[in-house]
Amino acid sequence: MTPQAFLSKWRNVELKERTASQSHFNDLCRLIGVEDPIAADPKGEWFTFEKGATKTGGGEGWADVWRKGCFAWEYKGRAANLDKAFDQLLRYSIALESPPLLIVSDMEIIRIHTNWTNTVQQVREIALDDLTDAAKRDLLRDCFLDPEKLRPAQTRQMLTEDAACEFAALAQRLRERGHEAHTVAHFVNRLVFCMFAEDVNLLPNKMFQRMLEASNAMLYRR
Repeated sequence: MTPQAFLSKWRNVELKERTASQSHFNDLCRLIGVEDPIAADPKGEWFTFEKGATKTGGGEGWADVWRKGCFAWEYKGRAANLDKAFDQLLRYSIALESPPLLIVSDMEIIRIHTNWTNTVQQVREIALDDLTDAAKRDLLRDCFLDPEKLRPAQTRQMLTEDAACEFAALAQRLRERGHEAHTVAHFVNRLVFCMFAEDVNLLPNKMFQRMLEASNAMLYRR
């Protein structure tokens, strides 16, 4: 299947998730030149639709597509909340042998989350029109055939060490400007709390990030 044929078929589809998802996935397989689940694994042992899984916290469900050692994939209807779809996959992850990639899609967007232990999660997004780009199709093909290419280089420990160095440097600069040590420590602690609060959605809509960006913009205008 050519990219143009894929886009022509799927650009205006209004079918519900359950009706369209397997057909969409099979077309993606044809587009990137890999076998679909039924052709590759007729017994459904390592590559299959609707892989049953026990949710973390209890209850049964299934991933829409599962490829052992590569990914679990959750489909949602057009313009659905893909963050909720990702949370759903996370609850299945352990039962699905902790695949290194968790992928969510709403027919218009494919969002790829890395899921390796002790690495900093990365998210890559492929929009429908991006599939005309050979590099984006190669990225999608790697999800099937060589997911290691998507493994983040930075570990959580490295990220923590980098962040600690940045905060230490910030504190040192504030002390050099004459601010009292206790006041500096309190300020840095507040920054760390705001980052945590935004990460767990206590501060909605990236409020803290937007405040910092607005402050930077004001400084540049001076």
